[in-house]
Amino acid sequence: MSRIPKRLKAAAAAATATALVALPLTLMSTGASAAPTHVDNPYAGATQYVNPTWSASVEAAAGRAGDATLAAKMRAIKNQPTAVWMDRISAIAGNADGNGLKYHLDQALAQKQGSTPIVFNVVIYDLPGRDCYALASNGELPATDAGMARYKSEYIDPIAALLGDPKYQDIRISATIEPDSLPNLITNSSEAACQQAAPYYREGVKYALDKLHAIPNVYTYIDAAHGGWLGWPSNAAPAAKLFADVARTTSAGLASVDGFVTNTANSTPLVEPFLTSPTLQVGGNPVKSSSFYEWNDDFDEIDWTAHLHSLLVAEGFPASTGMLIDTSRNGWGGSARPTAASTSTTLNTYVDQSRVDKRVHRGAWCNPLGAGIGERPQATPSGYASSHLDAFVWIKPPGESDGASSEIPNDQGKRFDRMCDPTFVSPKLANQLTGATPNAPLAGQWFEAQFRTLVQNAYPVISTTNPTTPPPTTSSTRRTAGTRASPAPSASPTRVAQRSAAGA
Repeated sequence: MSRIPKRLKAAAAAATATALVALPLTLMSTGASAAPTHVDNPYAGATQYVNPTWSASVEAAAGRAGDATLAAKMRAIKNQPTAVWMDRISAIAGNADGNGLKYHLDQALAQKQGSTPIVFNVVIYDLPGRDCYALASNGELPATDAGMARYKSEYIDPIAALLGDPKYQDIRISATIEPDSLPNLITNSSEAACQQAAPYYREGVKYALDKLHAIPNVYTYIDAAHGGWLGWPSNAAPAAKLFADVARTTSAGLASVDGFVTNTANSTPLVEPFLTSPTLQVGGNPVKSSSFYEWNDDFDEIDWTAHLHSLLVAEGFPASTGMLIDTSRNGWGGSARPTAASTSTTLNTYVDQSRVDKRVHRGAWCNPLGAGIGERPQATPSGYASSHLDAFVWIKPPGESDGASSEIPNDQGKRFDRMCDPTFVSPKLANQLTGATPNAPLAGQWFEAQFRTLVQNAYPVISTTNPTTPPPTTSSTRRTAGTRASPAPSASPTRVAQRSAAGA
């Protein structure tokens, strides 16, 4: 499908269709030379930035693997591109946990190959009252007017100043905007902390979009949770409306948003190959009514991105709006992965034996034991037309923790969340153990034991002889993306409020 650049579309209100076709999209920088054209899909035809710090952690893990095959698999992915998280103000200049933003931008320039574009993935993640429904990834700024003032002047403004430096105009900068923020306002509005944070989330996202959209080589992707969080019609439609409402408050309106990113730091599978229809009947009941799916039609991220895109277009976003899926930890390979649909005639048994997602509950977000690395980063993956995918990306670098398994004193505002404790029986997970990996460090810190598991359970399996991006799962093994089944009955069960594991 031909996709007209979004910013070109934004000019349509002020020009005739004929003039619009003829108009070259020339966006000038503050310097004497013209900045590169703001394209529809920044990933198409481009390389992506490889973080040397993450690569070094992977190489060090390979050296300690104690298994030649495992070490080879680690080394086969150490040059995959991952996002850089700006998870607090000190991350901009650099702190004890890593180098600053300027360092990474300079490295991206050094990695650029001739005239081939390069994409630098950065995560904007420090809203006042951040992650209002979780503790493990709480942020440094309070949900107050003072916190909002610091967010603008000490966080967004310095980031925008660096990204807007003409020195970096040849880098395509893809910014993931505030994971878990707006989705929390859809499902967790009854929580006092989320009620307090709500106006600051809206104001902060607006401010970030205004500042970043003004930079021609920056591409903005709003975080849109995952199918296991927002997939229900009662969540999905309000989420699309909220995204549109916030975008319309910006100076450029809907044009300030290039796209949306789903599954950030989560492990919802890309495709459930053996669960091909939410209305498939087992034991006289549709599959979507099982305990695991709770009347949610969106079993996987291909379903969710297709579903969300259709709702976004209905809210006024252009059809060219692109979607990203974080596939860094949603592979679910290994010996537990099913190879065929179950033959059971009992609904929950059929679903549990057929699904590749082996979490105890879709709300289990913290360092899920048994997860694996998913599809390698790639632009415009084929086979998923209804999802309008710009790329598969690794926003959450594999091997970085979602949160500590026990209380660890720190100065980052991150608190102990029992969802990260593998010994905790959580009422949010239907009174089951969390399934979290034990002995985890603080959110965002290197967690080698988890990285080993992610590599071992990778799907597609990591090739050590030809470590290139494998082809996507063929569409013949799943239902057609975007096909909507009948809505859940009004008496659908109460659902656990979901979140992603976005701790940086």
